[in-house]
Amino acid sequence: MSVFSSGPNAGHVPASFEIKSAQLPLVALMLKSNDGTALAADVLRQFGPEGESPDFFDHDALVIDFSHLDPQQPLFDLVPLLKVLRSCSLVPVAARGAIPEVMAAALAVGLVEAPPDVHRSRAPAAPEPVQGVIETVHEVIHEVVREIPGPTTMVVDKPLRSGQKIYARGCDLVVLAMVNQGAEVVADGNIHVYAPLRGKAMAGARGDVNARIFSLCLEPELISIAGVYRTSENPLAPNVRGKAAQVRLSNDGHEKLIIEALNS
Repeated sequence: MSVFSSGPNAGHVPASFEIKSAQLPLVALMLKSNDGTALAADVLRQFGPEGESPDFFDHDALVIDFSHLDPQQPLFDLVPLLKVLRSCSLVPVAARGAIPEVMAAALAVGLVEAPPDVHRSRAPAAPEPVQGVIETVHEVIHEVVREIPGPTTMVVDKPLRSGQKIYARGCDLVVLAMVNQGAEVVADGNIHVYAPLRGKAMAGARGDVNARIFSLCLEPELISIAGVYRTSENPLAPNVRGKAAQVRLSNDGHEKLIIEALNS
């Protein structure tokens, strides 16, 4: 019997299931090259089983964003890219921002069409307060109700050794001990390390361009904000290397990493 039937039993809901709306987090892969071979190689180099961050993802659902590709260039074969993404513990489920011909190719390999990204913003507007009005004979009282968020921080108070990884999903991460070389700290929000940071630190893991990394002793193997990263192959400047510093994205629209010493 269909839940959506219009017959005499239309109001009956089966006991075995319910249909409800759901909002699930998605990781977005923003394509910036029409060279499928180079793209797949770069993804493997960063997130593959032998890459720099092999355990970065944990079977996260992925939407492929085509909005930055040149529509005049032919589309590469999507099947090899999908295989590479799955080998990196990603689950491609959708595509967005594609011209009709590209979207048709994406649908043909099993992806679904997702709406355009509307929430990636550096300065999101503050939610308006909910106002309730209680009216009496002599006066009007305006009651302002504001939502107070719950705890949004994970705290780690032990040193992280090589091979260990901490992921603060949906929150900030505070580490009170050393992050050694070979260790990884990842957060969807900010990362605070009140000790030497010598491993990898990736803040804004799900695209938060406002996230930051703070450390009392910045000596990282890799730092990343919302996917924009820098490795130790590009040494830090003397005024921040081994010093108390913060890492953020520039606010000029180019999304490059800014590394600044913290004032004592």
